[in-house]
Amino acid sequence: MKITILQEKLKEGLNTVERIAIKSTTFPILNNIRLKAQKNFLNLTATDLEIALNWWTLSKVDSEGEAVIPAKTLSYLVGFFPNKPVLLETKNNSLYLECDNSKSTLKSYNPEEFPLIPSITEGETLQISITSFCQSLNQVVDFPAFSTTKPEISGIYFVFQKDFLKMVATDSFRLGEKTLFFEKPSSLEKTYSFILPQRAARELINIFGEKEGNLKIYFSPNQILFESLMPETNHPQIQFISRLIEGEFPNYEAIIPKKYETQLSLPKVDFLNQIKTASLFSGKINEVKLKISPAKETVEIFSQSPDLGEYQSLVPGKVKGKEITISFNHKFLAEGLANIKSQEVIFELTDAGGPGALKPVGDPSYLYIVMPIKGS
Repeated sequence: MKITILQEKLKEGLNTVERIAIKSTTFPILNNIRLKAQKNFLNLTATDLEIALNWWTLSKVDSEGEAVIPAKTLSYLVGFFPNKPVLLETKNNSLYLECDNSKSTLKSYNPEEFPLIPSITEGETLQISITSFCQSLNQVVDFPAFSTTKPEISGIYFVFQKDFLKMVATDSFRLGEKTLFFEKPSSLEKTYSFILPQRAARELINIFGEKEGNLKIYFSPNQILFESLMPETNHPQIQFISRLIEGEFPNYEAIIPKKYETQLSLPKVDFLNQIKTASLFSGKINEVKLKISPAKETVEIFSQSPDLGEYQSLVPGKVKGKEITISFNHKFLAEGLANIKSQEVIFELTDAGGPGALKPVGDPSYLYIVMPIKGS
């Protein structure tokens, strides 16, 4: 392999790919990035056996070939180079790098030892706005809980239909559902559903979150592929491949209240700030108590700590239905509010022992369910 590439471009690719390479004593090959020169492209690849990432860029290729180099070392080294052309050349099982007045040699692993990256090319595909997809995913990505007994709640549940995409996540104490409605019906001939591991979902946001254009999704039974193209070409720039979690996602729709006894509409920022302030006095179980009064059209927020003291405040709002006193974990309540984008929020309650539903005013695409602290 012998290629020339600008330092800035090589640094961009390494920064993107190295986050997937993991420190492994059992499989040291996973600590590395594979560099492959083919035709007019440089391809960088990393994998942890659950997630794989391919990144391409145009480069001046004098001879094709590949090398497998420690990810952190290579990224750190290239980061110190000036923004000038970098020569990469394989010599005697090593990678030779030259940039301006700097010369380095890094030992290479045998490329044949690097894991095979699956190729998903058959089956249906879907294109979706990268911005809309990442923003929607960001609203539910924090809610799964790692579980060995219930692995299905360790990830985000995706349901793709012709007109919309649903993303759902839960840890059994709270649940977020985001619906992304397509501008026009997709070409999908059937419904696709899968559970994406939370780490993969986080990496998707980190890698694609600042990019523009479309994300192409390739469906397969056990894996999923997300792809973005180089500007003004049909060649991939990034391919993100992840294994899927096996199992059936819980029938979450059964816990969504079909009717409510109390409904209130509040300014989101005021409500959130008061919950955060009350959290300072919430004690070991993170409890904040809400007393909702339709007659006064207020929500009284109360918290108490045997060590610190107590806190009490009133938030005015529009309240209808029955008076109710109910307690929640302040963290779960605040995280649900923080993911709502509207200035006003609707809070619907059934009774002191039932779940509460938070919704944005004027936006049917988001729903957050939170279970109360019982027996308080």
